[in-house]
Amino acid sequence: MTKYADGKMLAEVEQGVGLITFNQPEKRNAMSVAMWDGLTQILDTFEQDDSVRVVVLTGAGHKAFVSGADISQFDQQRADANAQIEYDRLTSAGRAKLATFPKPVIARIRGFCLGGGLGIAMQADIRIAAVDSEFGIPAAKLGIAYGFDMTRKLVDLVGPAHAKMMLYTGTRIDAREAERIGLVNQVTTDEELSDVVVGIARTIADNAPLSIRTAKQVVAEVLKAEPDPARVNAEVAACFDSADYKEGRKAFMEKRSPHFTGR
Repeated sequence: MTKYADGKMLAEVEQGVGLITFNQPEKRNAMSVAMWDGLTQILDTFEQDDSVRVVVLTGAGHKAFVSGADISQFDQQRADANAQIEYDRLTSAGRAKLATFPKPVIARIRGFCLGGGLGIAMQADIRIAAVDSEFGIPAAKLGIAYGFDMTRKLVDLVGPAHAKMMLYTGTRIDAREAERIGLVNQVTTDEELSDVVVGIARTIADNAPLSIRTAKQVVAEVLKAEPDPARVNAEVAACFDSADYKEGRKAFMEKRSPHFTGR
């Protein structure tokens, strides 16, 4: 296990799965600026590591995934609009890296997933939550508002009606309601959460990396206001020309599991 941000961000790799842990349980894993820097460094490392096929995000302890931004830094770093601009600048690298990360990302959610923490979870490709998790965006209760990117992601997932309900009321919803409106993919028991996520992650890790990367790119293109299919045609063609496609066909004919190399 490798430590970042003075140990408040942790990273490890096992059997094709890169695990990132938000490790500030005494503050319910609230995100500081330093933790955003650590997240950027970890994602840079995982992107360059071909052995990492999928990434899992999780919070330390049992009380929270990420409870939001570290509010103890607000007076110093987010006191007014100008300070917020600087805060956005300081954290923009991590946000951009997560938003454009080319490999699949799964959020393993237990406990509180609020505000900026929900923003992190929404950038994941898949969200799996323990049944006792809670979700919410308390901006209206703090007198602030969330910007375009996070709001667009929320609307993409749950639609405008549910997005407005969450944003206007600032109230929390439970895991079952989050699943009902499409905010999370699946809800499971606290005891089974890790096994469910590992099972999904290993399944993805065993599939063809080029196919998974291209699928992620195509979905992102589809969601754009003005999609351009030509942008992903080269990636689609590369899959058909890949050694992995040949291996996939051969393994199917030989009735065995394929061994994909990402080439």
